[in-house]
This record gives sequence, structure tokens and C-alpha cells, in this order.
Amino acid sequence: MAVATTLSVDAWLLHEEAWLAPYAMSAQKSRGRRHPEPPHSYRGPFQRDRERIVHSSAFRRMTGKTQVLVASVNDHHRTRLTHTLEVTQVARTVARRLRLNEDLTEAIALAHDIGHPPFGHAGEQALDDCLAAFGGFNHNLYGLRRVDELEERYPEFPGLNLTYEIREAFVGHSRLRSGPEYEEFATAGAPLLEAQLVDVVDSIAYDTHDIDDALGLGFISLDELNEVELWATTADRVRHRHPGLSGHAFRTAVVRELLARQVTDLIEDTVRRWDQFPIRNGDDVRLATEPLVGLSSELENQKLALEHFLRERVYRHHRVLRMTANGKRILRALFAEYISAPELLPERHLRRWAGADRVAGYRSGSPLPGRQQIPELERVVGDYLAGMTDRFAQQEYRRLFYPSIDL
Repeated sequence: MAVATTLSVDAWLLHEEAWLAPYAMSAQKSRGRRHPEPPHSYRGPFQRDRERIVHSSAFRRMTGKTQVLVASVNDHHRTRLTHTLEVTQVARTVARRLRLNEDLTEAIALAHDIGHPPFGHAGEQALDDCLAAFGGFNHNLYGLRRVDELEERYPEFPGLNLTYEIREAFVGHSRLRSGPEYEEFATAGAPLLEAQLVDVVDSIAYDTHDIDDALGLGFISLDELNEVELWATTADRVRHRHPGLSGHAFRTAVVRELLARQVTDLIEDTVRRWDQFPIRNGDDVRLATEPLVGLSSELENQKLALEHFLRERVYRHHRVLRMTANGKRILRALFAEYISAPELLPERHLRRWAGADRVAGYRSGSPLPGRQQIPELERVVGDYLAGMTDRFAQQEYRRLFYPSIDL
């Protein structure tokens, strides 16, 4: 069998035309990039976005950023990176079933948590408090700034120069409806189906896997979970299918069934919504006034009860509260120290500040094309802290406040 030696520039276009549903987001209809680039020989724009995200430093750092737990309790609890990969896998499966754009879905999923600071939501709260007088801190908006400005991989432009549709998903995920970040996307209309899908799958994966981690760490027991209807009915399905199953094998089977049950419901109810409205093309999606991707009302209500259980029994568990308090303490102390002594900042971060020339020993360098200095030192410090992993923040805290400790 002969193998073609010439790659068609339009191969990905032919794939889209043959496979995508008319209401999916085609790369051909993308609003493009902030900085124009020539098309790639054999990769579509959303494929390139996906690979730029994977190769970014912010993506790699997610392996050192925890979800609920903010210390290395063991080698099995989830990090931001493992959560991201789980969301990506599920979202891509659903996108294929619904004939949505898998490359776009995957890129949005891979990037959706790229702006999370260290120490989980505790870190976000600490930075939001520190930056209250400067617009606060939102991990989605920081993620957008990360891919637009802070990543340094290309000499031709700042950031990753992602397509409009990936960047729009950051703002959509933040639920922001005003402010300078929103202005660029204010006229886009309702979120794309691919972005809506990632939002729902993110929530499903988050809840399901937090239950799994909490059980594994002994924060909760199987008996306690019997109070939660969604868990109890799912566990009954597993017992009926596998009588006699117990212990770790039973827990794993229920978690797997819990995820599968929600994903199946998501596909079925989303199809029902599309038949009800109906949607015929991308314009119908943009004009929609209600979510077009989601769970059935019955399962959504059960999921809300599960989330209430998580808030009361897991997120407020004394071990979690101790770890989150420690994470907040570290970030607040680092923030105050860098503000009072900006010379402690690495030079590549310091040069973003308009007042850097006032720092003794600072050598002004030429910024990369398109980069502008940010006048507030507080925002520069906040961005630096948000990019840290849990471990690096802990090490930096010890270096600054306990220098005698051998690191």
C-alpha cells in the first residue's frame, strides 16, 4: 500500500466538514488570534492551541498544585494536573458522542485550571484578599493573563497567542459580565457548546473525585455517604451487579459508576435540550438564553446534595482547614514581604513593574514584543505568587523567614 508523501494543508478542514455537527464550532469560523500567524501545514488552529497549552510552563506546574488538599499527604490524592487530565478525557469522550469539536473541547479542558494558584481555593482567597484594592484575584482571569502575557515561549509575540475561542472560555468560566477582561468578549453571545461542556464535566469530575480522595484519606466513611442519595442509589446499582463486592474494590466500582452515570445523563439530557429548542447551527447556540449542555433536573438536584455533603464533611474537615489556613498564611506573608522588598523578586517578574528602575541593582531589560509594564507592584507580586506550586511557595517561605533551615 503506497503512503502519501505530501500532506494536504486542508486535511483537518476535510475532517471537520465530514464529521462536525452543524452547531459545533468549526476552526474555519474561528475569530483568530490577537497576533496574526500563518497557518500550519497540517495542524488546525485548535490543535496548535492544545499543544501550546501542554508545552507551557503553567501547565507543567499544575502537577505541584493540589485540589482540596494543600500538602503532600500521599502519592495518590489528585493534583490540578491529574484533575485536568480527567476532565479532558471525559469532555473529549462526550464531545465525540455529540459530534462537537474535539480539538477545541480538549484545548479548553486542558487550560481551564491553568490559572489556579497554590493551595487550592484557600490560595485564591488569600490572593483575593491581598489584591482587594487592585481588582482582587480570579484564577480564570489570571489564567487568561497567563496565556496572553506571562508565558514566554515565542519571540514573535507575548504569551501563547491562543485563538479567540479558547481565550473566551476563561472569561465564560469566571461568570464575569463586566470589567476590562470581559469587554473583548461582550458581543460574542452565549458560550460555545464546547465551553459549556467543559464547565459541566469539570463540576462532575471535581465532585466525584473529591469523594474518592476523601474516602481514601479517611476523611469520610462509606456509612456516612449512605446519607447522600446520589451515592446511595449508585452503590445499590453496584451491589446488584457485583454482589459480595466490598472494601477498596467496592469503593472504586461505585466511584466509576458514579462518574459513568452522570456522563450518560449529561449526554442524554443535552440531546433532549437540543431537540427542544432546537439548535440548527452556531448562530442558534450564540443566541440561546439558557444552558444547552447539562444534567437532568433530577440528577442535578442529587448532585447539589452531594456538593452540600462535601462542603460540610470534607471541605470543613479539621485536617483540611488546618492545611488551608497554613496555605493562606504562607501566601499573605510572601505577598507582604515582596511588596516591602521588591528586590527579592526574580528580575523577569520585576521588569513588568513600572517602578522597577527605582530598585537598587536592577538592570532594565528590553521587554519582548507586545509586552507592557504593569504599574502596580501588587499585581506583579500577585501574578508571581499565583504561578508558584505548593512546594515552591513553602520553600520560598522558609528561605525568607527561616533561613537557618537547611533546604
